[in-house]
Amino acid sequence: MQHPDSILSLLKKSEEFLKKKEISSARLDAEILLADLLNLQRVKLYVNFERLLNETEKNAYRERIVERSKNKPTSYITGQKAFYNSLFYVNENVLIPRPETEELVEKILLDFKDEAKEIKVLDLCTGSGCIGISLKIARNDWNLSLSDISKEALEVAEKNTIQILGDTNHIQFFESDLFSSIPRESKFDLIATNPPYIPNSDKESMMKDVVDYEPHLALFLENPKEFLMNLIEAAYSYLNPGGKFYMETLPSLANILVTESIDKGWTNGKMEKDLSGKDRFVILTK
Repeated sequence: MQHPDSILSLLKKSEEFLKKKEISSARLDAEILLADLLNLQRVKLYVNFERLLNETEKNAYRERIVERSKNKPTSYITGQKAFYNSLFYVNENVLIPRPETEELVEKILLDFKDEAKEIKVLDLCTGSGCIGISLKIARNDWNLSLSDISKEALEVAEKNTIQILGDTNHIQFFESDLFSSIPRESKFDLIATNPPYIPNSDKESMMKDVVDYEPHLALFLENPKEFLMNLIEAAYSYLNPGGKFYMETLPSLANILVTESIDKGWTNGKMEKDLSGKDRFVILTK
């Protein structure tokens, strides 16, 4: 018989409870929340199945499972999310970084791998800082600026900069509604962004985890096409000649954004697919 306070018993019980609450990843979430609480790697839970939790651990775990049962994302409960080889601090002021965004980082690094010179990079709508910080880890010679409309999001990005890069000395932070507070004379060689791009009308069909907890400011727009075209146009004037613009976007808009941008004077542009085959990325050259 399993002891009711053992890791195995508590995992089973938590999984059943989450399933009843229609949490689709019940077992995985139960494991992630317990491993994080006990400061173990998830695979180590299996080696320690017999281990008993004390009263404090049990209560803390129960609280976490109850929060998850209300659709609160596991990353907000643990306060962290792995992204492109680093562990980022996250809270409800920033989006939880997604795998597609890792693909964006990968594309940029691949395209610039032969670029030896120091370049100036802006991560616009930075949120947790995951794009810019990941680029900076790979290319320490790049000059990085992080910008977000939300002061609270910028505080998270700053915290991640210190935790992951060690300091914020060579990094500029702008609290800015897109480019509005970035000095006109600032010019960049690369602007990367994962801006809000989901139409408000899609809220109905989205997972509760996202709609109830993630910051709507970073996700939803009344008119995505107009907003994104304005963003692209503004980015143009902040790039050096030959500078590149990389954006994650809504697959149904990617094509038209590229076409219209070229009509408006960008030298060239292309759309690229994410790993699930969706037209997810817009890449433009000034």
